[in-house]
Amino acid sequence: MTDAEVYAELDRGVDQVADDVVRWRHHVHEHPELSNREVKTAGFIADHLRSLDLDEVRTDIAGHGVVGILRGGRPGDRVIVLRADIDALPVEDLSGVPFASTVVDEEYPGGPFPVSHACGHDCHTAMLLGAATVLAGVRDQLPGTVVFVFQPAEEGPPVTEKGGAREMIAQGALDGVDPTMVFGMHVGPLPKGVIGYRVGNQYGASCLIKTEITGEQVHGSTPWMGVDPMPAAGAVLTGIGQIYRQVNAFNPVTVSIGHVQDVGRFNVIGQTVTLWGTIRCSVESDMSQVQERVATLAEHSAAAYGCTATTQFLQDVPAVHHTQAWVDAGLPTLRRVGGEDNVIQTPPTLGYDDVSEFVNAYGGLYVMLGVQDTRFNDDRTDLTPIPGGRGVASNHNPHFYADDDTLATGVRLHAHVAYDHLSGALAPDHER
Repeated sequence: MTDAEVYAELDRGVDQVADDVVRWRHHVHEHPELSNREVKTAGFIADHLRSLDLDEVRTDIAGHGVVGILRGGRPGDRVIVLRADIDALPVEDLSGVPFASTVVDEEYPGGPFPVSHACGHDCHTAMLLGAATVLAGVRDQLPGTVVFVFQPAEEGPPVTEKGGAREMIAQGALDGVDPTMVFGMHVGPLPKGVIGYRVGNQYGASCLIKTEITGEQVHGSTPWMGVDPMPAAGAVLTGIGQIYRQVNAFNPVTVSIGHVQDVGRFNVIGQTVTLWGTIRCSVESDMSQVQERVATLAEHSAAAYGCTATTQFLQDVPAVHHTQAWVDAGLPTLRRVGGEDNVIQTPPTLGYDDVSEFVNAYGGLYVMLGVQDTRFNDDRTDLTPIPGGRGVASNHNPHFYADDDTLATGVRLHAHVAYDHLSGALAPDHER
C-alpha cells in the first residue's frame, strides 16, 4: 500500500469504531475510579486489548497500569508509545449528561468522595482503545511497533502510596521495547476539533505541598492557656498569595492551597493544622526557589504566633517539554488530521501532566484537543461560549463536559501519528 492508501484505511477504521468509542467513553465516565484504585477500568481496558490479539498485554503495572504491544508486519525499528491516563477525580459530576457518575468512594484516604471524570480521562481512555482497534486492523502495514500505555494515578496517588508514570517506568512498563517517540493528548475547553501545541513547556512543573503547623491544644474558652495554630495557618494562606512577586514576573508561577485539615472542633483549639497545596512553575528551574520561599514563609509565620511548621514537597512532576524539532516534525500530521486552521500554538499553562516522564525521556509530543462549545476572541487570547452551546467548563470543574463527536478526531490523531512515525515521516530531521 502507498501512504495515501494506508491513511484512507486508517480513516475507514476510525469511522467503523467511532460509535464504539463513544460507548466506551460513556461506560468509563459512568464508572470512574480514583488514583491507584482503577481496578475495573483496568480490567475493561485489558479485556478489549486481548480481544485485538495483540502480541502482548501487560497488566498490574504500578498498581493498575495496562500496556498493550502491537508489532507491525513490515520491517522497522521504530517504536511509538501512545499514552492515555485512566484515573478520575474526587469531584462531583454536574455535567448533566445521562451517563453522569453517581459514584461515591467511601474508603479512599480522606474520603468519602464523590468521583467523576472531571478532567476528561474517560475520553483519553476511549480514544486510545479506539486507536488500538484501528491500528490492530492494519498491523500488516505497520513498519515497527506500537505500545499502548494506559496509565493510572496521573492525578497523583494518595501521599502514602507510589503511582503514576514514573512508577510505571520503574516497574517495567516499557521493558523489552526501546521507544523512539511518545504521543498523547489532553482534552480541554478549546473549540471542538482544535488541536493545540506549544514549543517549549506545554505543561508546567508541579509539586505537592504539605505544611504542618503545630501549636498546643487547649479548650476553646481559654486560648491563652495553649497555642492556637489557626492564626499561623491564616498568615501562611495570606502570605502565599504574594510569593509570585518574589520570583521573575515574566515566568508564571502559582502557589495554591486546596485543602486545610485540622484536628480540633468548635470548642477545641487543635494541636495541628495541615495545609495541602500545589506549586506550579512554567519554568522548571524556578521550582527550587519557590519551594524555599514557601518553606520560609511557613516557618517564620508559625514562629510569629508561637508555633512551629514543617513543610514537605512531594510528588514532583517535571514540565512536559517540546523541542522545536519535534513540533516541526509533527505539524504536518496534526494539520492533515485537524485541518490547517484548527492547529494552533497555545499559550503556556500551569496545568501539569506526568506524561512528561515519558515524553521528556524518549521525545515526542503531547497536544491539546478541544472538545467544547467555545470559540476564540479575535486575537485568540480567550475563549467565549458559542451561542446556544454549553459554554466554557474547565477541567476539574464539576460541570466539565466533552463533545462525543470530537472523540473520533482523537482516535484519528493517534492512528496517523503512529503510522507517520513508524514510516519515518514524523521524526526530527536528525532521526530520519
